Amino acid sequence: MQDSCWISDKMVPKSKIEAIGRVLQDQSRPLKERFRALFTLKNLGGDTSIVAISQCFTDPSALLKHELAYCLGQMGNTRAIPKLVEVLKDVNQEPMVRHEAGEALGAIGDPTVLELLKSYSKDPVVEVAETCQLAVGRLEWLQSEASKTEKFKDDLFLSVDPTPPTAETNVGRLKERLLDESLPLFDRYRAMFSLRNLNTVESAKAIAAGFRCSSALFRHEIGFVLGQMSNDTVVEELASVVRDEKENEMVRHEAAEALGSIASETAMAVLKDYLNDEARVVRESCEVALDMSEYENSSEFQYADGLLQVEQDEYGMTG
Repeated sequence: MQDSCWISDKMVPKSKIEAIGRVLQDQSRPLKERFRALFTLKNLGGDTSIVAISQCFTDPSALLKHELAYCLGQMGNTRAIPKLVEVLKDVNQEPMVRHEAGEALGAIGDPTVLELLKSYSKDPVVEVAETCQLAVGRLEWLQSEASKTEKFKDDLFLSVDPTPPTAETNVGRLKERLLDESLPLFDRYRAMFSLRNLNTVESAKAIAAGFRCSSALFRHEIGFVLGQMSNDTVVEELASVVRDEKENEMVRHEAAEALGSIASETAMAVLKDYLNDEARVVRESCEVALDMSEYENSSEFQYADGLLQVEQDEYGMTG
């Protein structure tokens, strides 16, 4: 296991990475601080960060656990695979956590998990099954000739997505594909990411139309993608999802976090209204999203400031 990690031009010793991990693991800390610590560990990468993140899957917060799995997937390190497999198999974990573990295995892209993902493509929890179907599609695509030859519009969002985009750039045709529920989910996701990469008002509106589709997994990804785009023209569509108490919690949570990324006054007002929502994952999402809103509207250098917080804690203890 590594002893230290580089971030920018600064060497971060293993002891500091472990200290950030303790912030993440400390249930007495505000959730927003723990999220910042998590994303610091994600950005630092390496084995020590993976160990720290992996130790938190017994936390009572489904929101936090789902974000742990997301970050492990985005880090792309095969050392995270055993923990993600364990979480995917654990039927006592919340569906949104198991789903994110399946997606993370697809994001890492190691073909050794292909057969496992195929078996969980028939999981009785539909969100888990659909996620694993997408992950299988991604792994098979990565091994295909198409992955070497397809050309896409530049992706400015720097995330490892459940599917590649398509080469199509016509918003009307992409929207039609996005909404066509007779198509495989993999193809509709590809249309969604192509619309995201266009990153226009028209493409954001086209994506938001997907909130009327039947798959909760698909609707949740609509919310996530709109958050990446941070286009304030879809605030009302996102707000309507957060306000809909009959909507799946994982969809409402993703819409709330998208509002946090947009960070307009209207978006923040909606989040404040739902800080005491009956659904824990929704109220926690509003708390984290408001912290993101404050960051977006501040002069802070970075959101993932866990290293700075640890250094300030150390200074407070010794200064």
